[in-house]
Amino acid sequence: MTKALFPVLSDIKLEDKVWLDPLLKAASIGISEFTFANLYLFRKIHAYQTTTLQKENGSGTTVITGSDEGESFFMIPFALPTDEELTLLFRRFGSIKNASCHQAVILSEAGYRVEEDRNNFDYIYLRRDLATLAGRRYAKKRNLIKQFNTEYHATSSPLNESNRDDALWILDRWVADRPTPGDYDAARDALISLEELGLFGTIYHIDKNPAAFTISEILPDGKSSITHFEKSLSRYRGLAQYVNRDFASTLPDSVRFINREQDLGEEGLRQAKESYKPLCFLKKFRVYCDR
Repeated sequence: MTKALFPVLSDIKLEDKVWLDPLLKAASIGISEFTFANLYLFRKIHAYQTTTLQKENGSGTTVITGSDEGESFFMIPFALPTDEELTLLFRRFGSIKNASCHQAVILSEAGYRVEEDRNNFDYIYLRRDLATLAGRRYAKKRNLIKQFNTEYHATSSPLNESNRDDALWILDRWVADRPTPGDYDAARDALISLEELGLFGTIYHIDKNPAAFTISEILPDGKSSITHFEKSLSRYRGLAQYVNRDFASTLPDSVRFINREQDLGEEGLRQAKESYKPLCFLKKFRVYCDR
């Protein structure tokens, strides 16, 4: 498959997994955006495209470009381009989004303006904390789950083609209760292309009625997972807490950390994520060229 060479840009397609997925896995540092599934699923929301900076020896560095609310950016999941190449990229795309801590240090020392992007920090949790909810700090969560179990009987099954329609039904009911569609399209694409994207998940029924689902992937190191989607019907009090704990308890023992992605600066979402007491944040940075 031919890659688009800079300055040509190419939309991200499912078939790009053949060449882009191995690159992302080899360079994986845990940032939630830098998996093929995430880039593909959010390709429309962020207008993601790819381009490759070709060198004279035939090698090249792939760059991800995008746009948020009309503001262009580029991302570098792989090796940093040369200073000359960075100048070209800054001129066209404005700023770097989701730079890692390591990149931030290098780029700051090179004279670029580097700023923490708190709204896009990934929340990292210990799997055992979410799976057990042990201790006083999780007392409210356990009480909600206890009340839920008293009132309802939930069952779970691996998410697959046989119950995909139930999950789509949940998603449609979930979005109907919201003022904006949010990540509806991305979650729907994930359900449609679950196996092709290397994702897995669980669907929950209450009294045989579809009620919630979650979708995740395990990172190449086998020690971390990313929860991409977790949708539950609001009519069942305590269901979201039940699903969060149950799904964490079903992950392989090798998984020590769960990345539950960012809060995007939404106050309610930030409070919900902070209430689960993250172990730490995976910081990300915006980088600008003022030269």
